[in-house]
Amino acid sequence: MIFYGDDTWVKLFPKHFVEYDGTTSFFVSDYTEVDDNVTRHLDKVLKRGDWDVLILHYLGLDHIGHTSGPRSPLIGRKLSEMDGVLVKIHTALLAEERETLLPNLLVLCADHGMSETGGHGASSTEEVNTPLVFISSAFERKPGDIRYPKHVQQTDLAATLAVGLGLPIPKHSVGSLLFPIVEGKAMREQLRFLHLNAVQLSRLLQENVPSFKKEPGFQQFKVSERLHANWIRLYLEDSNSEVLVSLGTKVRRQYLDALRTLSLSLSRQVAHYDAYSMAVGTVVVLEVLVLLLLSIPQALSNKAELDVPLSSPVFSLLFYLTSLVLLALHVMVCTSAGRSCYFCSLSWLTAGAVMLLISALLCVVASALTKMFLDGKLLRKSPACSGSGWSELELLILLGTMGHVVSLGASSFIEEEHQTWYFLVNTLCLALCHQVYKNYFPGPDGGPQCHPYIADGCDCAAAALQGRKPAWDGAELGGIHESPASLATHPGNEKWVVLASPWLILACCRLLRPLNQTGVQWAHRPDLGHWLTSSDHKAELSVLAALSLVVLFALVQRRCSRASKIAMALGLLGVYCYRAALGNVLLPWRQGSKDISKGIVEARFVYVFVLGILFTGTRDLLKSQVTVADPAVRAAGLWELHSGLVLLAALLLRPHNLPVLALGLLIQMVMAKFIWKPLRHDAAEVTIMHYWFGQAFFYFQGNSNNVATVDVSAGFVGLGTYVEVPAVFLTAFATYTGPVLWASHLVNFLSSESSSGSALRRACFCYALICSLPVSAYLILVTTLRYHLFIWSVFSPKLLYEGMHLLITAAVCVFFTAMDQTNTKP
Repeated sequence: MIFYGDDTWVKLFPKHFVEYDGTTSFFVSDYTEVDDNVTRHLDKVLKRGDWDVLILHYLGLDHIGHTSGPRSPLIGRKLSEMDGVLVKIHTALLAEERETLLPNLLVLCADHGMSETGGHGASSTEEVNTPLVFISSAFERKPGDIRYPKHVQQTDLAATLAVGLGLPIPKHSVGSLLFPIVEGKAMREQLRFLHLNAVQLSRLLQENVPSFKKEPGFQQFKVSERLHANWIRLYLEDSNSEVLVSLGTKVRRQYLDALRTLSLSLSRQVAHYDAYSMAVGTVVVLEVLVLLLLSIPQALSNKAELDVPLSSPVFSLLFYLTSLVLLALHVMVCTSAGRSCYFCSLSWLTAGAVMLLISALLCVVASALTKMFLDGKLLRKSPACSGSGWSELELLILLGTMGHVVSLGASSFIEEEHQTWYFLVNTLCLALCHQVYKNYFPGPDGGPQCHPYIADGCDCAAAALQGRKPAWDGAELGGIHESPASLATHPGNEKWVVLASPWLILACCRLLRPLNQTGVQWAHRPDLGHWLTSSDHKAELSVLAALSLVVLFALVQRRCSRASKIAMALGLLGVYCYRAALGNVLLPWRQGSKDISKGIVEARFVYVFVLGILFTGTRDLLKSQVTVADPAVRAAGLWELHSGLVLLAALLLRPHNLPVLALGLLIQMVMAKFIWKPLRHDAAEVTIMHYWFGQAFFYFQGNSNNVATVDVSAGFVGLGTYVEVPAVFLTAFATYTGPVLWASHLVNFLSSESSSGSALRRACFCYALICSLPVSAYLILVTTLRYHLFIWSVFSPKLLYEGMHLLITAAVCVFFTAMDQTNTKP
């Protein structure tokens, strides 16, 4: 066997090929050399006769799909190139057959298809339906014999190749023989091939299903064997009777039905789960989640401190008894006959430590529950708000967050989760609009219509809406104390902007929705992004991208230093030049669509300014902590870091997604200046709003819960070769740009508006909690629904997305908070 192409084959089968040349499969920016390195071997190897099997795995078409999508003009040229390769191979095989008189087999297939965005990994028709073509002179085709394509399973290929080449069918293959391959053979050979496949599948069924005799497929197989035996006896007696032909046709049909049923039964038994290890992990997750929920009153209080009692539960009798029971259970499970799992494969010291952790967490939870019930401190609002009811906004935030978690139990809600977040964000804007209007328009008594929840904050909100700067308490979100100005000093424009701000945010969200169709049901429908990225509308895309970059600069530069403003301007200019180099947008001084480069120089030019801005922000933060304890320097440093992330996002996002970034920053500015400040929302509410908008912008980018929507090409912007660490980082950042930038803005807003570190600590706890809720629920759900039809196509990818979201956004909050440490108690 000889192999040329995707080096994944070489990694999977390192000792199977006498000759091979692997190409890097992850460097999706290359779609030329990756195929040329395969084709260059053809002329030489096709003239040789020292091989039996030649495998060629071309990657260029896949890479074009990832970088440019299925409608790229590069697709047609690449398909024509593959046609030429196919002609060359087929011509060489026919020439060899004229000399050896032995038929060859040429198989053309694909490991996956391509979605509307060019990716793969989900379960859409375009991704899971691929061509499978067998070309050989051994097949008898009469003139005018038109055959329509049939749908077969990918697992059928192994059994078919094995039978066709005279090799044993792989023991664990669950596929069935593709009958058209052998239908030209005599009836005796056909039945023999089908019998071999049926015996192999029935033995595999016996190994995996204890009650295999009751399986319909096994019963059909036994009937087929009896009929086959009758046919053989009749064949030995008279090989030319019509009865023999009729009985053979019946046996063949019976075998095909049995193979189909056996293959389906075995496909359902393929997944073997490590239930014990999954149960241990689920228990740990549940204990941590319950502990987080029980700690909410403490963590959301004014002190924002979390006191977890460890000493007394660990030294209790319950801890030792629980540890002994769990260790005994572990020994019983791991020493039972035929029991092997990942957790049992760990060392006894590691497994014992996990059991002690479970016991300690259980005792801590029991202690916290006991203390809570004895003190009568059930889950309620923080002491600062004791005695007051829940406002409409608080109820919306609570019910919306919990309702979203509950909705994840349905596969349809996961596939169309973007609709849930669009609905929640729009409802939130309407609730904020109601709150703004209620605080501005006078009530029956002539004062603002204040809800009890914000009764103490109405003066502040009303003052802001009347054109005056509020004088906030330092314990709230706003440590900036300014003397109130008269209405004459500030004209009434600001109050009208405050009243219009929720509607402006609604309008921005509505403009972003048609930009990228996502989900499953409507993902195939054309959207504004497809219209912009088509070659006929490159001028419109260029204007929109340039305008978005200008808006980005206007929104970001307002709090940057002079050096950072210059770096940001040059960086955004470099972003446009990078896209022009790739041919995505037009340059006024360049005619034609010929690419001047692959954009590596332009992208690295932008990376220089990104690193420069990030360095400036880090320097200011260190300066504010080490030399000058100035909150203004600290706030400036945090904003510089945020600006650097914005510039990096502008470089990595597709040009038609730049409006998503620009409108996202606009919404952040409007919310911070005209909603959160005047209405004096506390840190928990601001945090959850940031989380909601971060989730919504994740889908505004065109992402979904399908792996196919991950833009792999973003990981290779500015890279000349495949380098794993930066590629993974850039891909992850490009995918989670929305949540990351909203988490970054959260830290900036709380740091600039709060005079103490309690608000930021409270926000970090809230963010960890609301990110942990879906992850925890999903770990339990995936464990419970592990045999569900959509476990791999829907539930597991969602768990992967939520886990990555938790890791990335938590890392952003932790980093910014660590850089923002003050002298307050951590």
